[in-house]
Amino acid sequence: MNITKRQPVSVGEMITEEFLIPMELTQGQLAEAMGVSRKTVNELCTNRRAVTVDTALMLATVFGNTVDFWLNLQQRNELWKALHTPKRKARIAKARPIAA
Repeated sequence: MNITKRQPVSVGEMITEEFLIPMELTQGQLAEAMGVSRKTVNELCTNRRAVTVDTALMLATVFGNTVDFWLNLQQRNELWKALHTPKRKARIAKARPIAA
């Protein structure tokens, strides 16, 4: 497992900083291109909504990249949060291997 101490770029930051701003797109335009509500795009951009497989497929189609790009970005963030949130980390630390 390759986890850094620095939190990975969030999905929202990636959408906003690497796609919307350079392409001069609004959240409304992205929502229309994806076929979803503006609220859905806003929640993605503000990290209040996670990327699902369906969302990853839509983002990959709209931006011309891969589904894996979006799913890996989401997964890296979820993994980082699990390993850097004290309550979650303590709960995970209780897991033990099953004896053979």
